[in-house]
Amino acid sequence: MDEVIMDQIMHAVYQAVSWIASLAIIFGGVVPYIPQYRDIRRTQNAEGFSTYVCLVLLVANILRILFRFGRYFETPLLWQSIIMIVTMLIMLNLCTSVRMATELSTKRRSFTDSKDEEIKVPKRLFLDFDWNYFWSWSRFVDYLQCVLAFTVLAAYVTYLLLDSVLFVESLGFLAVFTEAMLGTPQLYCNYQNKSTEGMSIKMVLMWTSGDTFKTGYFLLTQAPVQFWICGLLQVCVDFAILFQVYYYSRYPQKPISHTTHTTSAKAL
Repeated sequence: MDEVIMDQIMHAVYQAVSWIASLAIIFGGVVPYIPQYRDIRRTQNAEGFSTYVCLVLLVANILRILFRFGRYFETPLLWQSIIMIVTMLIMLNLCTSVRMATELSTKRRSFTDSKDEEIKVPKRLFLDFDWNYFWSWSRFVDYLQCVLAFTVLAAYVTYLLLDSVLFVESLGFLAVFTEAMLGTPQLYCNYQNKSTEGMSIKMVLMWTSGDTFKTGYFLLTQAPVQFWICGLLQVCVDFAILFQVYYYSRYPQKPISHTTHTTSAKAL
């Protein structure tokens, strides 16, 4: 009798831990962007955050959803992708509005004698197909058009090649490898600026803890090998960014050339 009760208790504990782990996987990925979102809204300065991070995550999660049509993986990972796509679109909307407001403000300061209605910021549109302004468009709707076009194209190719094992496995690897490169745009942005000013250190710390937990989850649930290999790579990139935080704070480099808001001196 005692053994039956103990088995029931252990089963209940296992179920509770499984639910907690699943919720952490689903929502844990978006938590790091909350402090960054708040920093951008507070300072009205998005220069320290690379919007290419959003591009990387959008591509990675769209491909991961398509990968599931060819090879099954845990449902929490599917919901994680859906929620991450929504989160990245919200981040893009904020960054676009802040950047355009900053450009307009800069022009007003440059042309103090001009009337407000005469000051216009040149529009950069997705449908112009100008690669010089790729992912630097003036409206949020242009980002939506780009994401939709990529999704339709990728879904069509997946539909045609879904019976190919090589294609499905390659799609899965491409999805998680793209996500593993999540931190590289921020890493490069910091390197260009010779500073981590404007980047939320909280965000990177949450990246690191979340990626470590996620990689362990992949191993425990026996997810496809592509998932945990790229998870390890992602953790390495996170530590590289943390090293930049240490290095640029200890050994300040040449000040960044663009104008920054004084209120954004520290993101943490």
